[in-house]
Amino acid sequence: MKIVHVIEPFASGVAFFVKSLAETMPDDTHIVVHGERKEVMGAAEVKKLFPRENARFVRWKSANRSINPVKDVMALRELYTILRRLKENNFIDAVHLHSSKSGFLGRFACRMAGISNVIYTPHGASFLSGRNLLVRSFYRRLEKLGSSLGGKIVCCSESEFEAYRKIGIKASFINNGISISGIATKPAEKNRNKFTIVTSGRIVPQKNPSLFNNIAAYFEGLDQFEFIWVGDGDGRNLLTAKNVKVTGWENEEKVKEVIESCDVYLSTSHYEGLSFSALHALSYMKPVLLSNCVGNRDIVIPGMNGDLFDNKDEAISKILKYYNNADMLSVMGGFSRELCEQEFDRTNNFTNYRNIYMVMPDSVGFNDQLSIA
Repeated sequence: MKIVHVIEPFASGVAFFVKSLAETMPDDTHIVVHGERKEVMGAAEVKKLFPRENARFVRWKSANRSINPVKDVMALRELYTILRRLKENNFIDAVHLHSSKSGFLGRFACRMAGISNVIYTPHGASFLSGRNLLVRSFYRRLEKLGSSLGGKIVCCSESEFEAYRKIGIKASFINNGISISGIATKPAEKNRNKFTIVTSGRIVPQKNPSLFNNIAAYFEGLDQFEFIWVGDGDGRNLLTAKNVKVTGWENEEKVKEVIESCDVYLSTSHYEGLSFSALHALSYMKPVLLSNCVGNRDIVIPGMNGDLFDNKDEAISKILKYYNNADMLSVMGGFSRELCEQEFDRTNNFTNYRNIYMVMPDSVGFNDQLSIA
């Protein structure tokens, strides 16, 4: 089967998701039509993470992050041309659109190209991102317009699915998952005396770096506490607390290493799809302290493997409780690993996408050359 993935934010969690699909379905062809976010990671570096055996790439040159009518029309025309040529050469059995920009433009382009087998995964519902009711209402209207163009919406967490259901958009969900084979079933030995709280991802408004900074600032002057943000972004200047370390962008293995060595994984996000970094924290037997939002709620059984919080004071209180009850962390970590194995195993979850892609007989072999230009 030949699956075309359309992905504008070709970096971070969304790229990891598509890579995971390619790895989970090694006998299928994955053609990735992608934009680029050089401020996060260049496309050439992201491509190196994908399996060479079954992944191919087509550059979507005019794709851009922000809403810009002129540039978006250009991006739509280019995407339509790419998809039409792929279809004409029998390189499409299904099209999987990733994130809101790709989902909106992609459904238009597929409609124009006569492609009906379309799947859209939001990876964080756009209508949850607005800072006021007017902006959120605008994004809801865009989502409803996009859904009217056809295709199936497959969310990556149950709470994201519920968010779509509440605004009257039909959807389903498959939980994100990670590979847990080979990960030790005992917590890693800590090599420092600090009580370390870690988060990972882009430093952008969605992740609420101001709240992360305010939580950390409470512990300034208490040398035993250390806060680490693995990643980078436009909001880096908001992380001003003296006990916050920003690592910048790291490769996948380094990110896992930092998470594995922490005491608690913290997320201050306004909303999520379902965070891969938080799932890695579960797999490494870490308690997770997550903001009470869409995408985070699916990962926590409060009091068992961590907690949810609604404000700064609640988060600070939980961190102090964890620090003063070291034995509790070990017990919670065990529940984290158990939950990850039961609900977020990549092999169990991601193979379900193959059942959603309408399987059709291949008419072109994988070794045939792609000609898009």
